[in-house]
Amino acid sequence: MNDQKLENLLNLALGATEAEREKSLNMNFGYDRQNRIWELIVRYHGDLSGVGERTKEIILLSGGYAIITAEESEIDWISSQPEVEYIEKPKRLFFSAAQGRSASCINPLQTGEFDLRGQGVLVAVIDSGVDYFHPDFRNEDGTTRIVALWDQTIQRPKRNDAMETDTTGEGENRSEERTEDTGKIKEGTGEEIRGVEYTKEQIDEALAAGNREAGYRIVPSRDLSGHGTEVLGIAAGNGQASGGQYRGVASKSDILVVKIGTAGSEFAGTVELMLALDYVIRKAMELGKPVAINLSFGNVYGSHVPYTRGILVLNRS
Repeated sequence: MNDQKLENLLNLALGATEAEREKSLNMNFGYDRQNRIWELIVRYHGDLSGVGERTKEIILLSGGYAIITAEESEIDWISSQPEVEYIEKPKRLFFSAAQGRSASCINPLQTGEFDLRGQGVLVAVIDSGVDYFHPDFRNEDGTTRIVALWDQTIQRPKRNDAMETDTTGEGENRSEERTEDTGKIKEGTGEEIRGVEYTKEQIDEALAAGNREAGYRIVPSRDLSGHGTEVLGIAAGNGQASGGQYRGVASKSDILVVKIGTAGSEFAGTVELMLALDYVIRKAMELGKPVAINLSFGNVYGSHVPYTRGILVLNRS
């Protein structure tokens, strides 16, 4: 009869043959076959000092839990102790990203006659920025897949006679003609007034600079938290950094990135969000491509009906 203090999988493992265990990814996990020793997760109360006499190791955790290492022959005795409430075996952990496409039923659409990997589509991420050096966002020849990167947090230099000097990092200047500053009213689109927009050509130049330090002098935008990079990897990474194992959903799409925030700050509000949405829609129309937008920023203010101002911006575009 199965021990009621032991979880079902541990009972199953203890009752299985060595050959049966070998066929399972989980059944042998936590078991040292050579020494016939188990690592066990135990829920207990009181004092486990008595149990320690017949175990190899006990690590006490908070909340009434312990990790016990013991010979397989001692498990029944450990379970019989009144202080022990429940015993389970360890479970193998997996990178969730490795199973994301399968869990989302995407794999069948990326094989055979379909091969839907984002070709001809623009994936836009409005987030904390991107590590544009990451191999997953680069083509096989090393050039970037990013068609543009608008960093709202980089301070835009003051304008001078309708000519703008964009100081990109440590002293390298690029002058471009921009919309005139008409006093209190600034005319132009969001990326022309706030932050700095970097083109694919500029990003490629930064990538070809030889190292990050030199590249950041050309395109100084950085993802300080890493969140935007992770999100973009799930959405559109091509898996080059992992030999294709951890590629994203739209691995052959073009990429558009907006790092939202205010000048000199990582904090963003709904104004920055609406500017970002407007920019993405206009850029997609300019490129003539359908766009899928990933937006992981948000809040719980106001109405929860699906017609917030941000959604209205999209609906009217």
